[in-house]
Amino acid sequence: MGFLKILLYILLSLAILLAVFLVYFTLTDYRPDEVETLAVKDSPDVIETDTLSLMIWNIGYAGLGADMSFFYDGGDRVRSSGRQTRHNLEAITEELARNEPADLYLLQEVDVASKRSYHTDQFRQIHSALQTYNGYFALNYRVQFVPIPPSNPLGKVTSGLASFSSFVPARVMRHDLPGGYAWPKRLFMLDRCFMTLRFPVRGGQELVVVNTHHSAYDQGTLKRKEMGHLRSFLLSEYEKGNYLIVGGDWNQFPPGIHRRKEALAPVGRTSTRTIDEDFMPRGWQWVYDPATPTNRSLKAPYQAKTQTGVIDFYLASPNITPLDVQTLQLNFQHTDHQPVRARFQLK
Repeated sequence: MGFLKILLYILLSLAILLAVFLVYFTLTDYRPDEVETLAVKDSPDVIETDTLSLMIWNIGYAGLGADMSFFYDGGDRVRSSGRQTRHNLEAITEELARNEPADLYLLQEVDVASKRSYHTDQFRQIHSALQTYNGYFALNYRVQFVPIPPSNPLGKVTSGLASFSSFVPARVMRHDLPGGYAWPKRLFMLDRCFMTLRFPVRGGQELVVVNTHHSAYDQGTLKRKEMGHLRSFLLSEYEKGNYLIVGGDWNQFPPGIHRRKEALAPVGRTSTRTIDEDFMPRGWQWVYDPATPTNRSLKAPYQAKTQTGVIDFYLASPNITPLDVQTLQLNFQHTDHQPVRARFQLK
């Protein structure tokens, strides 16, 4: 009888601790507004040039280099070493600064205070390398403690989207994306969003540049909600006469890629899908490099036979002409994504 009482007390104590744990994280859960203003400038730059260059890159918080096999993808590691993470960030920063300067850099998975990246403020470090650029940050992941895996929890995560512009925007906004996991799982997951930078253009219209990062580990339900919301936003802006360029990590294959002979094998995620070819009206353009992968599977350290795919690309409105696009072949040395450069011309 004594043993049963002790066991009952232990189970009751564990239940109370779990309840307190969930109540605390429910009360402190990050709940962003549907639209948040990140910056407003009284004297923005008017876009005088017809040609713009961009680079998109999911830097994987500098913790998903060639050595990593990540537990979320079926691997056996939670984070890379501190030394390797710092080396990855330095290499990523050098790559951004070394290339021919782009007008805008759109980055995803940039940590500012996370256990997984050894609490390094990556936004500040990258901004220091791009000193002449205007930098903006939008949170999409703020959790005080991610409890998985139980044997080595991911811990605190503060991360988001970073955009760097050589032009001064009129406004920078964070737009919340709909959908989400059921409670309590949603307490420890990302709050997906896209960031918009608005620039006045000759003639009275605006150029709207969108930095986006869509859900990865769902079976398509969240992606459909996110994509529907983004589509409505884009069409509404285009009806106003504005120019739109979207770039980022879509966690999906672009339309038509599997019909191209040079297209690569898909990355090894069961939740990855292909965007429908009729998702956007005629005239909208999906811009990607089908010959070079942008993302790899993290089930094991990178090798030549590792599954890869194209999930980082651009979308441009009909009043913009894509001039060229190129994925930089870096062999996934410092992150599980590769940067994609492109040039566009405003009609």
